[in-house]
Amino acid sequence: MSAAFDDALATSHCWLQLDGGQRHELPVWRWHAEPDEADELMLHRCQGSTLDVGCGPGRLTRALRERGTVALGIDTSPRAVQLTERRGGIALRQSVFEPVPLEGSWQHVLLADGNVGIGGDPMALLGRVGELLAAGGTAIVEVGPPGTGLRCGHARIGSGPLFPWSVLGADAVASLVTGAGFEPVWDSSHDGRWFVELVRP
Repeated sequence: MSAAFDDALATSHCWLQLDGGQRHELPVWRWHAEPDEADELMLHRCQGSTLDVGCGPGRLTRALRERGTVALGIDTSPRAVQLTERRGGIALRQSVFEPVPLEGSWQHVLLADGNVGIGGDPMALLGRVGELLAAGGTAIVEVGPPGTGLRCGHARIGSGPLFPWSVLGADAVASLVTGAGFEPVWDSSHDGRWFVELVRP
């Protein structure tokens, strides 16, 4: 998967193709840009130490650090880590499922840009996020629009190899997160993007 996203980060637009033939455009240009108004909805919720999972080229990791927030990006793509550091953020090349610095003490875990799809099993991913968070910490998650539902399977970028991936829509959040031990405490949308914040009760 890291090689596929390395290639994607070298473009301005590319497509993620899911099982069944559905295609989603990846807005790579936005990942490289400065945070926009929709991103600010997520950033405003990060009022303490934040782990940015799947940080990409680091626009959010860097923005948080500039605001005085302790922030670390992680990504399996070496190009993403390099770009984050070049922007002034701090990032490590690793999977969220590997040991993470300050595990169990993060106040927020950020899953932006559809990264709730990492690993192809959102419930397993949220279970792992719960291990990373301090008591009372939250997951801030960008999801698909209502009507997307939950689809788990595999995806590829361009003609690259398949990797596990899933898509979670705003309409499927409540039933999924309850099973993962979280409760929604906030939701918002802007410019066709949708966000939720989840807390362990």
